[in-house]
Amino acid sequence: MSTRMNSMSSNSSKTNDPKAGLYTQLGGYVGFDSISEQIQKKFLKRGFHLNIILVGESGMGKSTFVNTLFSAHLLDSKGRTSSAQPNRKTVNIEPVSHVLKENGVKLRLTIVDTPGYGDQVNNERCWEPIITYIKDQHGAYLKKELTATRDRFIEDTRIHLCLFFISPTGHSLKPIDILVLQKLVEVVNVVPVIAKSDCLTPAEKIAFKNRIKTEIEYHGINLYPYASPEDDDDDREINQAIRDFLPFAIVGSELLIDVDGAKVRGRKTRWGAINGNAFGALETYFNSGRP
Repeated sequence: MSTRMNSMSSNSSKTNDPKAGLYTQLGGYVGFDSISEQIQKKFLKRGFHLNIILVGESGMGKSTFVNTLFSAHLLDSKGRTSSAQPNRKTVNIEPVSHVLKENGVKLRLTIVDTPGYGDQVNNERCWEPIITYIKDQHGAYLKKELTATRDRFIEDTRIHLCLFFISPTGHSLKPIDILVLQKLVEVVNVVPVIAKSDCLTPAEKIAFKNRIKTEIEYHGINLYPYASPEDDDDDREINQAIRDFLPFAIVGSELLIDVDGAKVRGRKTRWGAINGNAFGALETYFNSGRP
């Protein structure tokens, strides 16, 4: 009991130190019930990794959406700002890394932009460079882990999540979309999103999402989050709620507009304002820690 009291008094005397919560005090209380707290401190001190790969046709607003989602300019958009500018496209797989900090939590974020598939006359096996890149990152990480004299901290370059951008045609998935999805789900966690969904009416959006869900189920495409026998009731409830939202309908914008007196990223039209920061379900997905 005295050990606990001493630990509490020593911790209370150091509350002014911003890093006090990241270290375990010598002579403090140690027990099985403190293991989770020690692990939490360890990861908060080291930071977290999140590696996302963007897959979709050219012109789907992939870069703009990432900047909107994280409320920061992380990728340069290749969209034209005037008719005089030439068309620009991603021609190589380009990883871009940033370190983000929020409320003392550090996130090492890597965004991997890929060339738009389906842009060529012959699109045979156009998905292979993406699949090869994902497998290479997993292989490189495994090789470092199996080395006898491995580094204390191995840089994690494995792809944790793939955002698959669907063109907002309002009809159904294209045959090449289905084929690429079938290849991707074998090697990475895939989350489909409907790009530029503001060009669809609410009724069209609901019908489009239902058709996509039907096609995905018909072709046996297993999207994330996956069902697991180890899931408890809370996990199953959260996962089902996320599946009900799939595919996410998204809007991207880097312009700041005024919505109810607050500055948010979005777009204003004659019919109203589109709030690009309203990603409640998608933010819950990222914060769940499952990828």
